[in-house]
Amino acid sequence: MNERLRSALVQRGLTVAEVAAECGVDPKTASRWVSGRVPQRRHRWSIAHLLGLDEEHLWPEALDNGLGVSNASGEIAATFANRASVPRDLWLELLRGASKHIDVLVFSGTFFAQTNPHIARMLQERAEAGAHVRLCFGDPEGQAVRLRGEEEGIGESLAAKIRASLTYYRTLVGRPGCEVHLHDTTLYNSLFRYDDQLLVNPHIWGQPASANPLFQLRRIDSTDAEWFNQYEQSFDAIWSTTRPWAPEK
Repeated sequence: MNERLRSALVQRGLTVAEVAAECGVDPKTASRWVSGRVPQRRHRWSIAHLLGLDEEHLWPEALDNGLGVSNASGEIAATFANRASVPRDLWLELLRGASKHIDVLVFSGTFFAQTNPHIARMLQERAEAGAHVRLCFGDPEGQAVRLRGEEEGIGESLAAKIRASLTYYRTLVGRPGCEVHLHDTTLYNSLFRYDDQLLVNPHIWGQPASANPLFQLRRIDSTDAEWFNQYEQSFDAIWSTTRPWAPEK
């Protein structure tokens, strides 16, 4: 029996059926979780979010078994087998909670807008609230995009995807606090920074970013903290080589 999970459900007046509905599974499956079975990573996140608790509190054994629960004492907050398995609610929660920095470094980032049709408005709202929004896309005319398209076996389609993706952000160009730039850099990973949270999506040769792993970092106050800072510096270094994007009229 997972006493912590059972107790949390009782305290919040939630039923096993409601947990099952939240995760999109059969109630029998959710019942097994209460009985002690450890859910898959994406379900653990959904349940923890529903209950307002940390995953490591509900499933400390998962941390011991290396199943991807956040490490409270380290910079790695969570890991995902691929970017496509990151819950949409996590993207939205991080975006809505950002008050100082929103940095995005991608080639096309098509999913970023397609999974959230209100992305431009939400980014503008964050900028109006004081956040500095920096979006950095691959230059569709650049060599890095051409090479990446060849490696993924999609040729010029990557450049076309970037042009299509950029259209979602036309309204941000020229807005205070918002910058949209183009880079011609070989990316080893895509970056999505929201204040002191950073999602890192490493690139595997020949595979689309959606199929590659993703890990979530958090900035911590420690002399041993290096990961977040290194990726932050990497973004700034690339940003210094970029050029502003000007939409075609």
